[in-house]
Amino acid sequence: QVQLVESGGGLVQAGGSLRLSCAASGLTFSSYTMGWFRQAPGKEREFVAGILWHGSTTHYGDSVKGRFTISRDTAKNTVLLQINNLRPEDTAVYYCAARLGIGMAVAVATVEYAYWGQGTQVTVSS
Repeated sequence: QVQLVESGGGLVQAGGSLRLSCAASGLTFSSYTMGWFRQAPGKEREFVAGILWHGSTTHYGDSVKGRFTISRDTAKNTVLLQINNLRPEDTAVYYCAARLGIGMAVAVATVEYAYWGQGTQVTVSS
């Protein structure tokens, strides 16, 4: 049974930083592209960042480029999202997702990811 468990969310002031973590189990982690998505109240879930199965290719949503960094630790079956210079508009539930890594580009659509975590709340105060 595949499980993705996010952690690291919380309440932070604008300009602050957080590091989100996603622990994966029940899958061959090194074969999966991993992604982070977020969903704010009343909005659709949007792509934030992704990293290919081999770890050498990353891709970011336009609104987070230069502030967010995704990485993966294959030895620990973990994917991390370092978030810097947080803004109030970053407030959302952040989800980790996994997609069998058969392509050479990071998928950005939610329908392309087969497995999802329960999410972790990030709240940024102004």
